[in-house]
Amino acid sequence: MFGKKNHFAYFCNEIAKKTIMKIIFYTLQNFRSIPQMKNLSESIKRDIEIVGRVLPFKTNNYMVDELIDWENVENDPLFTLNFPRRGMLSKNHFDTITKLIDSQADRQAIDKAVENIRLSLNPNPANQEQNVPYLGEIKLKGVQHKYPETVLFFPSQGQTCHAYCTFCFRWPQFSGMNELKFAMKEADLLFNYLRIKKGVTDVLFTGGDPMVMSASVLETYILPMLGPDFEHIHTIRIGSKALAYWPYRFLTDEDGSRILELFQRITDAGKNLAFQAHFNHPRELSTEAVRLAIKKIQSTGAQIRTQSPVLRNINDKPEIWSEMWRKQVDLALIPYYMFIARDTGAKEFFELPLEKCWKIFRRAYRKVSGLCRTVRGPSMSDHAGKIQVLGVSEVRGEKVFVLRFIQGRNPSWVHKPFFARYDPKATWFDQLKPAFGEEKFFFEERRSASIETKPFLFE
Repeated sequence: MFGKKNHFAYFCNEIAKKTIMKIIFYTLQNFRSIPQMKNLSESIKRDIEIVGRVLPFKTNNYMVDELIDWENVENDPLFTLNFPRRGMLSKNHFDTITKLIDSQADRQAIDKAVENIRLSLNPNPANQEQNVPYLGEIKLKGVQHKYPETVLFFPSQGQTCHAYCTFCFRWPQFSGMNELKFAMKEADLLFNYLRIKKGVTDVLFTGGDPMVMSASVLETYILPMLGPDFEHIHTIRIGSKALAYWPYRFLTDEDGSRILELFQRITDAGKNLAFQAHFNHPRELSTEAVRLAIKKIQSTGAQIRTQSPVLRNINDKPEIWSEMWRKQVDLALIPYYMFIARDTGAKEFFELPLEKCWKIFRRAYRKVSGLCRTVRGPSMSDHAGKIQVLGVSEVRGEKVFVLRFIQGRNPSWVHKPFFARYDPKATWFDQLKPAFGEEKFFFEERRSASIETKPFLFE
């Protein structure tokens, strides 16, 4: 134990003395220059080039050098998490792009085919556009307000990431589909909206990844919220994959210490700072860089909560989840959510039947102590709210899914159990039908009247 502490202290000192670690991005244009690529087959590289025309692709030197198992890329979850693979496109879509490239079609023809494929991949899952509120007659395109107490903000400078997850449900933001990109430059519009929405207690900075922004830009958005106009804002949340994809953001980036000082100012002002960290696999918690970055964030008074979707080909075994939750608690992180992968993009490569998601959650949950059981799930962020799959049961002689809202557009729906007809193939809520011969779920009659006709979502 003593030796382990000394080793960690030595690493902290070495990090402090290091020159700034520079991030190196790899995309379609330069991924073949990755030294480890020389050992991969040409067919794998070719698949990256074809699928990467449709789905966004970007990784970096931390992922390449410290996380991916290059001896086993065919089965490596971290390689699959960052690098496009053939199965992420349907055979028809893959063949369409392949033929165009092989026939040396012009750029316009390829771009048109790519656009058509992207539009077929449900780029606006759960009707996110309906969550965008108005300020008078101004549509706040960089804001989503789905639940009364929580506002999501998409700062325009944060609409990229240190690397792209191949499962990402916000992939259109990285693909040039600007009409589906949630971002807003004018912080004043956000502040004006929050001033009149006194019921809002939480503001979630999301993206992309807010941690790609400079400290000075992040201060522009956050510091005004520490003033008296925003006493009703109790919690500032930052959704980020930086700890998993670029922990050096908090260690050696030139404004990393200023970011940590900003975090300290938030907590000193009496606000709760919740860092919503995305970890999809236990290996992302294994490097000394991520462990030190976690300690630095925690030293500011911030809480770090963790979340991830359950994904085929990445983490679809209960042993992976129980290991990940235990490691997180060992690092004083708070397991928060297991999500079900959204029905968008490469969903057929990653999706799992709802029953299997529940079984993975249940089997992992029963293997861990109570401190890990802060996690909730598996849940779907559907149009109506966050719907948790509580299990499969038999009620009145009918096999059913037991469901409930963790969050709902109408707060009165929350924690109210309801039932759907059992379907072993269903992977998302919109594939389910009400149980017991009912025509609609209890909340569906009110949905259009209470949401779609109001210019403000929560008047």
